[in-house]
This record gives sequence, C-alpha cells and structure tokens, in this order.
Amino acid sequence: MSQDFKIVIPARLSSSRLPRKVLLDIAGKPLVQHVYERCVEVGASEVIVATDSDEVADVVRGFTSDVVLTDVNHASGTDRVAEVARLRGWSAETPVVNVQGDAPMIPPESVRQVADLLINNSQASIATLCVPIESDDEYHDSNVVKVTFDQFGRALYFSRASIPANAREPEVIPTAWRHLGLYAYRVNALEVLTNSPPCELELVEHLEQLRAMWLGMDIRIAPAAVPNGPDIDTAADLEQVRRLLA
Repeated sequence: MSQDFKIVIPARLSSSRLPRKVLLDIAGKPLVQHVYERCVEVGASEVIVATDSDEVADVVRGFTSDVVLTDVNHASGTDRVAEVARLRGWSAETPVVNVQGDAPMIPPESVRQVADLLINNSQASIATLCVPIESDDEYHDSNVVKVTFDQFGRALYFSRASIPANAREPEVIPTAWRHLGLYAYRVNALEVLTNSPPCELELVEHLEQLRAMWLGMDIRIAPAAVPNGPDIDTAADLEQVRRLLA
C-alpha cells in the first residue's frame, strides 16, 4: 500500500552530553545536514527540520527552506514533531516519521521501512524498529532499551532492564531485541500522546513510548531490514562517525 507521509527531524541546539551537536562539523557539513540529506532520499512528500534555535534555523536554511522554529520549552522531540504537524495542518491519519537530528548515518531504507510498517497496519498508532541483541554487555546495559513483542509484531513492553529474563538459566542470554529510536506516528496519536501527562512507568523507566502503551496505543515493531549506523551522543561517537564518513 502506498500513502503520502512526512518526515520531521527535531534538531535541538542544547545537548547535555555533547553541546551544540547538531551543528558540529562532519566531513565538511553540519551533523543535521547529513541527517536531512539521508531523509531526502526516502521519498516522503515533505522533509522538515524542527528546531528551537534561530542559529540552527539559519544554518539549515543554507541547505533547505523546510525548517520550522518550535517552542523552546518542549520536553522531547515528539512534542516538537507534534507542533510541526499542528502548524502545517496535517490531517489526523497522516503518517509522520520522527528521525532524530543526531543520526547522520540513518539508512533511508529504515526510514521507509518504519513508514510502511505504520501505513500497512491500519490499527497501529505508532511504528518502530529493533535489532537483535548480540552480546552480554548489551543485554545488561541500562542505556540499551530492550523491547518484547507478540507474534503479530505488537510491542508488549519496553525496558532498560534485561528483558526477557531467563528464569530457568539466568546465565544464558535469551533471544532479546534492542529498540531503535526511530518512530512513525499518525498525527492523531501524536496529539493524544503529547497532550497526556507522563505515566508512572514512563517516569520509572524514563521511556516516553511507555506513555503510549499506557494509553492503549498499538505500537508495531519489526526487525530493521538493513544495518543501522551509530547515533551521536558523545564525543567518542562523533569521532567514530567522522572516521566512517571521511
């Protein structure tokens, strides 16, 4: 099934672990430009950068006019995406892919895959992707978000804990999945999600997607069809990506 969809790239200037990272130079371009150029390859009807900063907006206008200044007080990129949807007047059923502004190596295939996953599942409010967990360190790392899902690809739970736990043989890693922070939303789901307060599970796990589950939303998840490059959260990540893109 083919359907029009949008891409929004939240690009906040402030970053606690790596200040001003969306403007950092990688192979002669700001980080956010790499993300934008990969998204343009996907085939969406619109690709928009959403930022809270005039400085970022000025840089983005050097390579596209599709930039929207959003409220500086947003708590998350999801809130920024929802504001763009409201400002542009997108219809309730329009699929919108949220591509993080610190993902310069995001494969266009993954962005298309998550859009199609939502489009092809009419009951779903949100779609996202995952990859297999392949090491003990990754399985036990609280910075790695794990996900479990049912036979139909509906998410059952997201956690920073090691799930599923192997109750009979705790020393053996079970089949486990790492969640990728790439989402497609219907606009009406974005509105409900961003107008609802955080739930207790979200506050405990510090995972916004648990609010959607608490609200009863159907989240579809599928293994990523192609390998995904690293996001940039730290100076070490930045140097790795610079080497890969040199």
